[in-house]
Amino acid sequence: MIEVTDLVKRYGDKCAVDGVSFTVRKGEILGFLGPNGAGKSTTMNILTGYLSSTAGTVKIDGIDILEDPIEAKKKIGYLPEQPPLYPDMTVKDYLNFVCDLKKYRGDRREHLKKICSTVKIDGVYERLIKNLSKGYRQRVGIAQAMIGNPEVLILDEPTVGLDPHQIIEIRNLIRDLGKNHTVILSSHILPEVQAVCDRVIVIHHGKLVADGTPNSLSRQLSNDHRLTVRIDGPRRDVYNILSRINGVVRVDDLGEKEPGTCDFQVEASPDTDLRRTIFFRMAERKYPILSMRSSEMTLEDIFLQLTGEGGMKA
Repeated sequence: MIEVTDLVKRYGDKCAVDGVSFTVRKGEILGFLGPNGAGKSTTMNILTGYLSSTAGTVKIDGIDILEDPIEAKKKIGYLPEQPPLYPDMTVKDYLNFVCDLKKYRGDRREHLKKICSTVKIDGVYERLIKNLSKGYRQRVGIAQAMIGNPEVLILDEPTVGLDPHQIIEIRNLIRDLGKNHTVILSSHILPEVQAVCDRVIVIHHGKLVADGTPNSLSRQLSNDHRLTVRIDGPRRDVYNILSRINGVVRVDDLGEKEPGTCDFQVEASPDTDLRRTIFFRMAERKYPILSMRSSEMTLEDIFLQLTGEGGMKA
C-alpha cells in the first residue's frame, strides 16, 4: 500500500532524511518512532505530500506522490499533531467544510453519519468545536482525516495531551480503524505503540535503524533469554524437571514468594523458546504454573538502545 524507496531530504548542508526505505502492507498498523530531530516529522510530511523529497520515491497504492500528487493524496487521510480545527464552527459545519475542500461527491449526509458513528462524535455533532473536550477534538480531527474514505490514515501524536481514559478510547478507535485502513501512527507514548501497532520502525539521525514487530526487535537486540516461573509443586522435583529440558542453560532457585510455591529463573540458549515445553512438562506432573514472565525488552528499552549513544545502525 505504501512504498518508500531511498528517501532523502536535505536542507542546505543538513541531511534530515538519509536513504530511508520501507513498505507498509494493506491493513497494517505501523508505529513510526524517533526522537526529536531524527527526521520523523520530515518523513511524515513527505508521505502526506506536504514536502517534496530531495531524492527517492514515495508511492501510495502504486501512485508516485510527486508525479501524481492529487490522485495520491486522495488515498491519504492525515491528522497532524495539532488538529486543523476551526473553534468557532460546529462539528457539523466543519466536517461539511472539509467535504467541500476534498470535493467529496458521494452521499455526504450518509458518509458523515457513518464517520461520526465510527469515531463516536454523534452526540456533539451540533456543538461548537471550542466547547469540546480535548478528547472529542481529537476525534473530530480523526473524523476529518476519514472523509473521502482514504485507504491510508496517517496519525501524528493522536493522543498527545489526553488523560488516561481518553488515551484508551483513542487507542481502541485506532485498532478499529486498522480493520479497514492502513494506519501509520507516530507517537512518543511507547506503551501505546506497543499495544496498538503490528509493526514498528525507528528512525534516528535521518536513518532507519530498526524495522520489525516489538517482539522480533526484542529478541534481536536482547542478550537476555530468561524466564521467571512460579510453580505449585515440590521444589526439588520442579528444579530437576526444569534442569533436564533441552535448551536450558541454567536454572536458579529464587525461593518461595507465595506459600506452597517455588520461583525459578530459567535461562535458555539463544533462539530457544521454552514456554510450551515448560508448560507441558509441568502439566504431565500436574504442577500448576501460576505465572510465567519473560525478561524480553520493552519497546521503551528498544527505543532507548537504538537512539542512545552508540545505538545500532541499520
